[in-house]
Amino acid sequence: MTVNDSKVCGGLPAVGFPSPTSEGGRPVTSPAAGNGNDSDLNNPGSNGNYWSSSPNSDNSNNAWNLNFNSSNFNRNNNNRYNGQSVRPVRVLAAATADDASHRLLEDLYCAYLAARRHKRGKWYQVGFEMRQEHELVKLRDELLERRYAARPSSCFIIHDPKMREVFAAEFRDRVVHHLFYNYTHKLFERTFIADCYSCIEGRGTHYGVERLKKHIRSCSQNWSKPCYVLKLDIKGYFMSINRARLLVRCREILLKQRRKYTEDADGFAIKDTKSAKERDWELVDYLLESICMLNPVENCRVIGDMSEWRLLPKEKSLFHSKPGCGLPIGNLSSQLFSNVYLGAFDEFMKREMKCRHYGRYVDDAFVVASTKEELYDIVPKARSFLREALELELNEKKVLVVDAYKGVEFLGAYVKPYRTYPARRSLKRMRGRMKALDWSEHPNRIQARVNSMLGVLSHYDCWHMRKLLVWETNLRQFGKVTDDCLRFYPDKLQLRLQRNGGIR
Repeated sequence: MTVNDSKVCGGLPAVGFPSPTSEGGRPVTSPAAGNGNDSDLNNPGSNGNYWSSSPNSDNSNNAWNLNFNSSNFNRNNNNRYNGQSVRPVRVLAAATADDASHRLLEDLYCAYLAARRHKRGKWYQVGFEMRQEHELVKLRDELLERRYAARPSSCFIIHDPKMREVFAAEFRDRVVHHLFYNYTHKLFERTFIADCYSCIEGRGTHYGVERLKKHIRSCSQNWSKPCYVLKLDIKGYFMSINRARLLVRCREILLKQRRKYTEDADGFAIKDTKSAKERDWELVDYLLESICMLNPVENCRVIGDMSEWRLLPKEKSLFHSKPGCGLPIGNLSSQLFSNVYLGAFDEFMKREMKCRHYGRYVDDAFVVASTKEELYDIVPKARSFLREALELELNEKKVLVVDAYKGVEFLGAYVKPYRTYPARRSLKRMRGRMKALDWSEHPNRIQARVNSMLGVLSHYDCWHMRKLLVWETNLRQFGKVTDDCLRFYPDKLQLRLQRNGGIR
């Protein structure tokens, strides 16, 4: 029996075993789930037996099997009774029969890897990982049979950087969100303007600040002429998004992209027959409707004291949203949808209002112009479009026209002529986090946390602020700080004494 004859179903992690290939030539990996011996399970995690789908012709009780461990593999002819505790290949053989089913399982595994990033120590991720094969196969079957239903979310209040209501989906639902994101985000991003930031690779907060600086320099001819900035903010944005309108807009975009679609691997992961394409586009539409039209408040689990919600403004809570409105903050899909929904506003500002110097990060937008009158004339038109086309309202308290020469605050930065500082609120929050560091933790964790905060400050012209921050938090007491105050190297002996109460 050759490796290819075993028909092992792949898409799952291998442990110390070179990957075989399936009949279609696709690489196949197999979990090391141990091997059976009567009622015992031997060497799970490092050893496994995978059996041929048919018994040996010489002895119906025997079958060829592939035995592998962390260093080698070999072919055996054993009694199939010894493999009872390891699921036979026959159970998963059907997955390879349908290429679409096999491809979906692979896509789900890629989505799972993305969902678990920075979550490896969380209890819900560990629980899912312990039964990941079963959960991913179950998710695949539910999606293929259109039986998938999201489980109730967990709702809680956070206070950093400010008070917000968060709805956290279960981990299995996050895997589905990542699956949908992997399928569609490049299709949606093709329709975004260049000055749309957030949830786009390479277009984060620092990129947004640099674009604002570029627009100001361009409008003011490198700070030689008057320049003003209009700041716009939407009131309770995530809680006011109309899900039905969002669904219609998403379908319009995907339909246009589908018409343009050929076989661009960057656009969509389908390269086979027309029927396979049709099935996958139907799956995308099914995922879109399942995620977009979900009411996160329904059957949600509230974590914490309900009295906290009394301190939260009603426009910032999904519990007070209009029927059919609101997306949960915290889901990857919500971040993508937030850009899609306001894409119409971006097109209005760029094409109808002819705002050359315009940019937006989620619900925070800016327009740069050479006169105040031009900016004041934009406000009522923007207000009218948001209200009529998107059912959104401007936050009048945050609609401001500021002189660029006096400084503009945007995305945690304070932009002034020829220099950029961190905003006071950002610096205050960073100072509080550094003072609250637990020096009894492992030095490597402390070093990573401190250097991440100092690294953020490296994007600003603030050497004196960094020096003051190092002095106020007594960093030099626990290690070495470079002269530019951008790197911290902990003294491991000093930290060990700190953990042991001064005892060596």
